[in-house]
Amino acid sequence: MSRRPPAAWYDAQYDNRARIAEHPAILRRWAETSAAAYSAPAALAVRRDLRYGDGPAETLDLFPAAGRDAPLLVWIHGGYWRALGKRDQAFVAPPFVAAGAAVALLDYALCPAVRIEDIVRQTVQALAWLHRHAREHGIDPRRIVVAGHSAGGHLATMLLACQWPRVGDDLPRDLVGAALSISGVYELEPLRRAPFLAPDLRLDAAAVARLSPARLPPPRGPLAAVVGGRESEEFLRQHALIRRRWGDAVVPVCEVLPGRNHMDVLDDLIEPSARLHRLARGLLGCGAENG
Repeated sequence: MSRRPPAAWYDAQYDNRARIAEHPAILRRWAETSAAAYSAPAALAVRRDLRYGDGPAETLDLFPAAGRDAPLLVWIHGGYWRALGKRDQAFVAPPFVAAGAAVALLDYALCPAVRIEDIVRQTVQALAWLHRHAREHGIDPRRIVVAGHSAGGHLATMLLACQWPRVGDDLPRDLVGAALSISGVYELEPLRRAPFLAPDLRLDAAAVARLSPARLPPPRGPLAAVVGGRESEEFLRQHALIRRRWGDAVVPVCEVLPGRNHMDVLDDLIEPSARLHRLARGLLGCGAENG
C-alpha cells in the first residue's frame, strides 16, 4: 500500500500563490485592467449588481452585447472558493463583448462563511436566473457558455453536469451549451489534506463525493479543459483526470498551454490571437475555432 504524502506536499502542490513569485504583480495587473473594464466608454451600459438571489453576495454584473440574440459567456472567478470577487476578474469581459457576446460576471458567498455546496447552489441559481431573463437583456438563452478559472473551473464543470429540469420545470436539459474550465479542480479529496485550505473548506468524505466532477456521471458536454504547462504536477494530474473519467466525447478539448502558470494562463484568454481566446470564441459561436 502506498503511503499518503505529507501535509506539506499538498500545500506545495496546491498553494499557487506560494508557487508563483510574481503573483503580487499579476494581481495588481488584474485589478488595474478590471477597473479599466468598468471605466471604458462602452462600459457605461454595464448592468451592475443584478440580483439573482436574496443573499448579499448573490449578484452579477452583465456586460451586454451590442446586438440582440447574442451568445452569453458566464465567467466564474477563482480564489479557492474563499477569495476574490466578480470585479477582480472583470478584465475578461471586454474582448468577448468586442467579439459580439454578452458577458456575465458572477459573485457568490465565500468559505468559510459558507461551504462549497452552498456556492454550487448559488451558481446554479444564477444560471437559472440568466436563462429566465435572457431575452430582456438581449441574450439568446440557447447560447449560454460557462467558463471559469481554478475554483471557477470546478464550478463551471459542475454547472455543465447539472440536471437542470430538476432545478425548474421550465429549464432545458442543455441550459449550459458548453463549458470552459481553465486550470480546474475536478477531484476535491486532495484539498482535505492541504493545511492552508482545509480549515476554510471544511470538506468531509461525503461532500467530496458529491462535489467532485470526476466522480459524477459524464454529462452531455462539451467541456473544454485547459491548464498551464508550468502548473504543479497535481494540477496537471487533475486536468488529465477529467478527460479520463468523462471520456473524449464529453471532453473533446483537453490541452496544456506551454509556458503558462496557474495565473498568467488567463493572459491567453484575453489575447485575441491566442489559442485559448479563440477556443472560447468557438464555444460561443463568435467566429473562431472550437476544437
